[in-house]
Amino acid sequence: MLDYFESATHIGLTATPKETKDVSNIAYYGEPVYTYSLKQGVLDGFLAPYKVVRITTSVDEGWRPTQGLRDKYGFEVEDRIYNLKDYDRNITIDERTQLVAQKITEYLKAIDRFAKTIVFCVDIDHANRMPMALINENADLASKYSNYVVKITGDDEVGKMEPDNFTDVEERFPVIATTSKMLTTGIDTKMVKLIVLDANIGSMTEFKQITGRGTRLREKDGKVYFTIIDFRKATNHFADPDFYGNPVQVYEPDSVETPVPPDVDENPDPDFEGSEGNINPEPTNIDITDDPDLPRKYYVNNVAVSVSTERVQYYGADGKLITESLKDYTRKNIKKEFSSLDAFMRKWSKAKKKQELIRELAEQGTLLEVIKEEVGKDMDAFDLVCHIAFDQPPLTRKKERVNNVRKRNYFAKYGETAQRVINSLLDKYEQEGIV
Repeated sequence: MLDYFESATHIGLTATPKETKDVSNIAYYGEPVYTYSLKQGVLDGFLAPYKVVRITTSVDEGWRPTQGLRDKYGFEVEDRIYNLKDYDRNITIDERTQLVAQKITEYLKAIDRFAKTIVFCVDIDHANRMPMALINENADLASKYSNYVVKITGDDEVGKMEPDNFTDVEERFPVIATTSKMLTTGIDTKMVKLIVLDANIGSMTEFKQITGRGTRLREKDGKVYFTIIDFRKATNHFADPDFYGNPVQVYEPDSVETPVPPDVDENPDPDFEGSEGNINPEPTNIDITDDPDLPRKYYVNNVAVSVSTERVQYYGADGKLITESLKDYTRKNIKKEFSSLDAFMRKWSKAKKKQELIRELAEQGTLLEVIKEEVGKDMDAFDLVCHIAFDQPPLTRKKERVNNVRKRNYFAKYGETAQRVINSLLDKYEQEGIV
């Protein structure tokens, strides 16, 4: 078709340009005449910024079975060292799956148990097993809501009917969707706040597609950023010069820390290359088989798996690693814009929409959401800035600021209707803050 219309001007637009040994956009169209990066989209306020939580388990660097170990189906496990490339592809370890589900649940319980979540798995078999682990960790909600956790894969007729509900802003359920390829691209997941990577992603194209599932910005619905929890080191792709848009924060908790942030595969596997269609093909799973020509998949349990000790890293708005403390970095950023507390209070008072001022601070690299989690207090943006930059007492909106207003009975001078309106606004502020 393109050859037939050779005399016409050909314009190509894509969010995921391909440059591989077999496929090249540039070979056909030439060098891009215009590029708009993910980073620029975030800075301009069109796309949601994001954080990364990297969790490494004790078996990720390598696990070797004991001599003569047999799996749950009686097959002797091949004696070799297994690592991230093998898990859930050549061998499954129940305890690792359970730990992943536990950490996902721990994060949701701390943030919002109804935050839309996609868990990307290795294959259909993995996507089948993960829901059971998640249901066990969320037994209270799963028993009450049958579709709290669902599997959305190409082989599941029920699951194939769920994407519309999952993407509908008005629909509360399903909350957690497990998949391998079906939600990678071609679907507008507007309210996804958590993306979990428990799949080996060798393709930069697929990595960009998966990251894009969370970039929709829905401020009026409370979606202002999203989080990626990475169990497979897939976010090593951020170090690739072809990726334009680093996360605002990278956090690696140790075995006793919460997965809530306080503040690469070098040889791509062709089986993990993302397709460009609306529904991506699901990788088939080789199950228990007696065919000697096919590799066997082992299913083992009773393996001790824990979270390894790691470190915490932060990235600024320019994508560079922050080497000083996050508080010091934030204080310097705020004081670049406001020389004194009075200057900040004047700007705050004049701002018709407080969210615009908060966005301005974010664009300058002030990570208010991150620093709020590090401080560990239920503080609003105003009190947070006053505390971090100008050493004011750390008032929390629920316990102190709202109670102080109510104790003074300041609104008694207004009429009954006005008092009802003002108290409703105060309740709203107490629950959700100034934004």
